Amino acid sequence: MRKSYIAKQRDEHRRKVVGVLPIWFPKELLTALGLYSVEIWGPPGPPKSVEAGRIQTYVCPVVRNAMGFLADKGGEALDALLFPHTCDSIQGLATLLPDLAGYEKPVFHFIHPKGDERASSRKYVKRELQALCTRLEEFAGAKLDNEKLADAIRLHRRIDAKLLNLLDKRPYIKLDDREFYGLLRQGEYLWPEDFLAVLEELEEKIAEEPVQEGVPLMITGIVPEPMSIFDNLAEAGAFVVADDYAVLRRRISRLQPEDVADDPFDTLVDLYFSLPPCSTRAALVDHRRNYLMNMYRKSGARGVVFHNVKFCEPEMFDLPHLKKRFAAEKIPVLYMESELEAELSGQTVTRLEAFVEMAQSGK
Repeated sequence: MRKSYIAKQRDEHRRKVVGVLPIWFPKELLTALGLYSVEIWGPPGPPKSVEAGRIQTYVCPVVRNAMGFLADKGGEALDALLFPHTCDSIQGLATLLPDLAGYEKPVFHFIHPKGDERASSRKYVKRELQALCTRLEEFAGAKLDNEKLADAIRLHRRIDAKLLNLLDKRPYIKLDDREFYGLLRQGEYLWPEDFLAVLEELEEKIAEEPVQEGVPLMITGIVPEPMSIFDNLAEAGAFVVADDYAVLRRRISRLQPEDVADDPFDTLVDLYFSLPPCSTRAALVDHRRNYLMNMYRKSGARGVVFHNVKFCEPEMFDLPHLKKRFAAEKIPVLYMESELEAELSGQTVTRLEAFVEMAQSGK
């Protein structure tokens, strides 16, 4: 489905395809220029070619798999690549891919600052957005129209508002977690209006009363791979009531402006600094601890699953502090690592089942 959809966007709609590495990037800017973004989270499964061996084995599998995928036939459907400044591993990939793997299509970089909002960091983000826009205009063969950018901002804010509503109303939607996340993750490759239609249809499934059964859990991590984790949770008698995956909630701005500033780039800056705290943007760990604790208490969850991608250094820096905070509150905590394998190991599934039993009993 994904391959045929991408081909249709490129061949029928005549949109240039930009492959984007995780995690955050200015989607609105690409939409306003008529550029079609496709996110590359690995992809899951074993590396697609021997080129993945150019990445050290102790590097995040998202990066290692992306190297193999893009150096092989995976890059053929793309017209360009965009690398956000997420982590050192992704920046390393941005260097290695053209130099060692022979990827010759245009490569763009978007450097965003780390840490909390400051006057200097606001100026920096705006200048980076404007510089990226200049490079993308040349690639798109069109000049950015500020009104089109304002329209794109409003469109993506509508999408974000619906995503937040669906995540908050999770107990009222009678879909299993695998189906639910499968629909929400379509935003990684659907054209915005098409994704909005998916979300509107999903909103119609929200019931008047809670319909989910089982032990409610909060889950935090980078990306839910393997997706079979949701099957394992369901078989253990649990479901996700609160989400803090970087691929979803951490990229949804808490600011939902009805109006756009005279200079739409100012609104893009506002949106960037209103994102939830994330390790990949070096948010203060105290802010992230408080944010997650508030989410946990509001959700009615009965335990927390820390689901980390193996070797994800930014996330690993935060984890000891986060786990300590939840343990101090006597909240059941499970830490698990996975790569991009097809399914979790039997040992990990057993630990997950035991954790759900513990959370259910309240011990």
